Amino acid sequence: MKDGRTSFARYPGARMKAARNIAIIALLALIVAVVPGGGEAARGIVAALSILFMVVIGLAAWQLYRQHRFSYLQLTDRQRATFLGAVGAIVLMIAGADELTATGAGLLVWLAVLGAAAFALVKVWGDSQARY
Repeated sequence: MKDGRTSFARYPGARMKAARNIAIIALLALIVAVVPGGGEAARGIVAALSILFMVVIGLAAWQLYRQHRFSYLQLTDRQRATFLGAVGAIVLMIAGADELTATGAGLLVWLAVLGAAAFALVKVWGDSQARY
């Protein structure tokens, strides 16, 4: 039930927490801008966060595989090869996105490969669900 109050009014202290979080971000930005070598430190932090993000994606993929292992093993060899090829193409397109999207032709290739990979994944899923 809505009582017409804003979220700040419903949660006492929310404004203070929001102001504190904004101040922390501003302080970190100031440190990166003012401290000598701050830009290099920021690049290092971004690289570490990127690696951490990729590790989390890998762990999520491993968990999905473990949950759906029986379904994966029921695929035919052709379906499994198509599935792994499509996933590999998507991973390569993500890895090379900066270089490929720098030009118009590269962007078209990038989109075409992603589209073909998505089509292959949908095709494998559709074939695996079909009852012949």
